[in-house]
Amino acid sequence: MSKPEQEQQNLIGDISTPEQDGLKPEHKEFQTEQVLTIVTGHFFHDSYSAFFAPLLPYLRDKLSINYEQAGLLGLVFSLPGLLNPFIGLLADKISLRYFVIFTPAITGTLMSLLGLAPSYLALIFILIAAGISVASFHSPAPAMVAEISGNRIGTGMGVFMAGGELGRTIGPLVVAYGIEWFGLGGIWRLALIGWIVSVVLFFRLRKIPASTKPKGFLPWAKAKKIFPILAIIVVGRTFMRGAISTFLPTYIFDVFHTSEKFAAFSFSILQAAGVIGVLLVGGFSDRIGRKPLLLFLLTVSPIILFLLTISSEQFIIPLLILLGFSALSVMPILLAIVQEQFSDNRALANGSFLALNFVSSAIGIWFLGGIAELMGLKISFTIAALVALITVPAVFFLPSKD
Repeated sequence: MSKPEQEQQNLIGDISTPEQDGLKPEHKEFQTEQVLTIVTGHFFHDSYSAFFAPLLPYLRDKLSINYEQAGLLGLVFSLPGLLNPFIGLLADKISLRYFVIFTPAITGTLMSLLGLAPSYLALIFILIAAGISVASFHSPAPAMVAEISGNRIGTGMGVFMAGGELGRTIGPLVVAYGIEWFGLGGIWRLALIGWIVSVVLFFRLRKIPASTKPKGFLPWAKAKKIFPILAIIVVGRTFMRGAISTFLPTYIFDVFHTSEKFAAFSFSILQAAGVIGVLLVGGFSDRIGRKPLLLFLLTVSPIILFLLTISSEQFIIPLLILLGFSALSVMPILLAIVQEQFSDNRALANGSFLALNFVSSAIGIWFLGGIAELMGLKISFTIAALVALITVPAVFFLPSKD
């Protein structure tokens, strides 16, 4: 047995035996069935987390919420992302597969209760609890996928992210039609789907490992070189991600004076384009390299966002397709870089990166809401595009694949 093969065999032994967890001995192979199982959970989970943005116009009318308050809601929803490193550290030491199994039901229940919230304070408490559930899913799940993706981590991350983006595509449509059928206060019924999904996932995911049993904490020498660069990239995209993930339906509704349903539909169009983007980009980055593709996407996406702020209504759909494809497909590349650089601490590294990502995004949403309240959504979107473009050169300082 060659040295790489021996190292790979040792890694398998650290995780679990094939007989215990149902893994194939050829750990280098891309294990399609197991990957798709986790991707399915990601799809349903993120369908629910996508309820927030399209619900904002309805909640704003019901509870008289302004832009700044809406931004604060986005902050509290993402703030539990601070827990990601701690959840990731646990996931590297013990099996947290049951977090992945049950969070679709928990997140689904909490997000479906938003329509019943009697006050702004109640919204805050529900979103904090939902944010904890979201963090509990996203810390171990990508590490689990990386472990069963063999040498095709970019492909694994792309398929994983595609499941989430597809969920965020379907979610706004589901909640829009849910409101039409049941009313805003009746969408709690949609939570039933999440519980059914969790029951199915319980039987499908029980034998998939969630623990990689690391050698220790993140290697400091490598972490201090990589994470500051990732931080620049992530913080640079903070306003843009907030604009897309939280304020886009409100922007379409307020600026173009469309219906609330069309605003939700527009958000789904952007997410659908993102599904195609992450599916193609993840595997493509395995072949041509992470950095060139990342540089291209980070440059193009803010330009498209800026074009959206100066375009007329007939260009909304084409620009949303381009924006979704370019902006949402960045994440699988960044996740693949993190998984490759910290292969001995995947869940911890992933949790640390997601904490940085979620928290910076939450703060960005809050500030973006404040800017929108003072100067309008159109100017705030323009600022978001400019900030994202300025930080693109940081990509040149990222390390190449080990």
